[in-house]
Amino acid sequence: MKNLFAFGFLALALTVASCNNTTKTEETADSLTNAIDSTASALTDSINATADSATAVVDSIADSVANAQ
Repeated sequence: MKNLFAFGFLALALTVASCNNTTKTEETADSLTNAIDSTASALTDSINATADSATAVVDSIADSVANAQ
């Protein structure tokens, strides 16, 4: 009978420990998702800014060529 209670308590402790671990795993996944989203957003903004700058340079060159003729 003592062994039955010991194994029951061990099973309960493992179940509680695994439930807490799942919550931390979900929180970690959410945190990583937020970090990836913010990094992707920053990269997208940087690429857009570079593209806008390149477009302005090309437009400037096109205007210079048009004015030279």
